[in-house]
Amino acid sequence: MKYLLILLFYTVFLNNFACAGEFDHSHASWSAILRSSVAISGHSSTVDYASLKRNPSALNQYLKTLETVSPQEYFEFNSNQKLAFLINSYNAFTIKLILDHYPLKSIKDIGGIFKSSWKIKFIKLLNEEISLDEIEHEKIRKNFKESRIHFALVCASKGCPALLNEAIVANKLDQQLENASKNFLLDETRNRFDKDKKTLELSSIFKWYGEDFVKYNGSVKNFVAKRIAADKFQQGLINDSQVKIDFLDYDWSLNETNH
Repeated sequence: MKYLLILLFYTVFLNNFACAGEFDHSHASWSAILRSSVAISGHSSTVDYASLKRNPSALNQYLKTLETVSPQEYFEFNSNQKLAFLINSYNAFTIKLILDHYPLKSIKDIGGIFKSSWKIKFIKLLNEEISLDEIEHEKIRKNFKESRIHFALVCASKGCPALLNEAIVANKLDQQLENASKNFLLDETRNRFDKDKKTLELSSIFKWYGEDFVKYNGSVKNFVAKRIAADKFQQGLINDSQVKIDFLDYDWSLNETNH
């Protein structure tokens, strides 16, 4: 009987360990978390941080699956799988960072004068201890020629693009990035074109990452025009050399669901 109990204990332990460490390219558990905690409203979304703070087990379990991916396993992912993995990691660990300091008014309240929230090395990923900045700049921007990632990486702020209520997945990556980009650009509280004043008012995202849009899309105007203009004529109006770009103030307040 004693040996039977020991065998049973190790069987349960090993099964739980396997489940905890099993990475799933569908990111199904992350989608389940997002569906239950993200509220979509128009072109924006909010996150129920209070509920996630009370019940963090599902998020912690998902983060563990990300942490178990080895550099060799990651190397064998295809390009879309790699990018989906990194975007989901960024967004999930951002929420983890918020929960670790919740309640708070802004992600910028975390950290200090010499180390912002984006530079805190609290993430264990691919056998490294890294920061949100390192995921974004070192692992994504350096390795993927893709400007639309700036509308899928969500920094827990109202000025950010909407956090989707589903995971980014490899087989829908292009569609999800394009939809996220259009959704953000069509939000006239954050991006708008005044043809009479010949002014394109844009989110500061286009100022901070302007080089990406120039490098991969020719210009900021070109990227924007293709997604907010109804036809080629309107695209031409936006791309006119006389049209100036003004960058709007960024809202860093927490993208939290109000109860």
